[in-house]
Amino acid sequence: MLLRRVRRGIALLMLLLLVACTATPQDPNAATPTTAKETDPAGTPSSTTSTDPGEASTGPGVFTDRIVFGQSAAFSGPAQDLGTGMHLGIQAAFAEANRNGGVHGRNLELLPLDDSYEPEAAIANTVQFIDSGSVFALIGAVGTPTSRSAVPVASTTDIAYIAPFTGAAFLRDPQQTNVINLRASYNQETEEMVARLVSELGIERIAVMYQDDSFGQAGFSGTQAALERRNMQAVAVGTYPRNTTAVKTGLLDIHLGDPQAVIVIGAYQPVAAVIKWARELDIDAVFVTISFVGSNALANELGSVGAGVLTTQVVPFPTDASNSVVSAYLAALQDYDAAAVPGFVSLEGYLAGRLAIAGLQSCGRDLDRECFAQRFRASEPVDVDGFVLMFGEQDNQGSDQVFWTVIDDNGEHRPVTDWEAILP
Repeated sequence: MLLRRVRRGIALLMLLLLVACTATPQDPNAATPTTAKETDPAGTPSSTTSTDPGEASTGPGVFTDRIVFGQSAAFSGPAQDLGTGMHLGIQAAFAEANRNGGVHGRNLELLPLDDSYEPEAAIANTVQFIDSGSVFALIGAVGTPTSRSAVPVASTTDIAYIAPFTGAAFLRDPQQTNVINLRASYNQETEEMVARLVSELGIERIAVMYQDDSFGQAGFSGTQAALERRNMQAVAVGTYPRNTTAVKTGLLDIHLGDPQAVIVIGAYQPVAAVIKWARELDIDAVFVTISFVGSNALANELGSVGAGVLTTQVVPFPTDASNSVVSAYLAALQDYDAAAVPGFVSLEGYLAGRLAIAGLQSCGRDLDRECFAQRFRASEPVDVDGFVLMFGEQDNQGSDQVFWTVIDDNGEHRPVTDWEAILP
């Protein structure tokens, strides 16, 4: 017991010294925002798209032999695994359709631009896609701050903004008529987090650590609301800047609250830094992360210290071949890239691609953006191999499902089946 207290005191002193010596919260290794024009092609997903606006047949991005989608996402920087994962899944879905003759005789192509998870680059990329006249719709954006910046630009036109990798509430506003959400919201995820921590684990002291931007605020607001519904409040709150691993100051705030559980809202690199430092400080708490974190990347970052970390997911377990849509995803992924490792992010990308394909199929050969948008204002379900998505005139979110996983002693994610085994 004495040795543990000494070790904890030394770790806390080291953390205090590191915070004190930090001249700026900006991580010197953080990526500089870039667009695809400035990015080494080796670091950006490839595209074979050749676009000539003069070839368009029925509207922007619709050609005689192909339909072109644009994706602005993080292909560099601390969130790059999220962008590449979404890209991989969408491409697997598109390649699957193309092997079967495309959609009404047209192949599907995906044009990527890197925004490094930075709002300014996301705006520039969105403008570039729109002004080119060669992109039918936008798909697979990554993040709340980037979407908050890009959506107002997209909404000045009739271009669809499909399946952004974020659960932010503002994207679920029925007035966002060009936004087509696939996943459950952050409010639904954080409600599920608090509900399970309280009812299944009997936890009363919950802290929140979040990325200090619109994404983190969305997750924090959802957590606050869930706590307030139970007459609770966070025992401590910490923050850190986007695209950095400068988490030490925020973690000190969390440490002072002596929490039983910590909900962490962020991407995999800073979340991993939070958990690693917490382990050094012997903070005996259950750590819970939100789906945006990037589960495979988080497990890789954490290594041996990841055991017991919980994550809410918005898609089924990506290797459960007994699930029809997962079986289809695994087959498509294998055919597209036999070396690719299945994961939650690429499964979400695959579902995003299948969602777009369903919209295209409903319009026939005479495709235009208005017909595509109308498909997702109808109440008829979109059935993707048993993963059913429901939309409506006032509902632009297809799925409300939230799942749970935990990192086991081998550093692998597995579905949560025994809540009693979760407590540290």
